[in-house]
Order: sequence, then C-alpha cells, then structure tokens
Amino acid sequence: MVSVLSELSAPLNVRAHVYVSGWVQGVFFRSETQEEALRLGLAGWVRNLPDGRVEAVFEGEKERVDKLVEFCRRGPPGARVTKIEVVWESYRGEFRGFRIRY
Repeated sequence: MVSVLSELSAPLNVRAHVYVSGWVQGVFFRSETQEEALRLGLAGWVRNLPDGRVEAVFEGEKERVDKLVEFCRRGPPGARVTKIEVVWESYRGEFRGFRIRY
C-alpha cells in the first residue's frame, strides 16, 4: 500500500519537443531558454533553425516543463512569438543538463 501511494505522489516526467516561430532569433532566445531550463532543473537542448524558428527539447517534471513551455510562448524581452508548436513525446531521460546546440 505504501508503494502505491509513493507512486501516486511521484512527479511525472515528460518530454516536450517545441518549435517557436516569430521574431525569435537574435534576441537571446536560446540563452534565456537555457538559463530558465537550468533554473527549473530541466534537461535538453535548444537551437536556431535555418527557417528562422527556434527548436527545443525539454525533459523533466511535467509542472516544470509546462513552465518552460509558457516561457517560450512569450520569450525574452525583444522577442515576438507568433506561434508555438508543442509535441509531447515519451520521456527518455537521455540528457544530462541543458545546452545550446549550434
């Protein structure tokens, strides 16, 4: 019985694959996303795409991933987010830390 209660109270780990469109390159979007991810204790990566979008993968506790997705909806000062696509994937636990990909 105790193990069932422990499982119910254990945080749910999730993975979000995010694509952000708008004025999101050249406005510190990647570095601010990395800073926020590290503050929240999340793992994954963020990068610029050739088409002007920002792509990122976040892994960790659902509540914290939701907070980072919300950050991406508005972006840092100077960014103008016009669209965000979030694809929820199975948690893999494959990352150590959070980095900017080039």
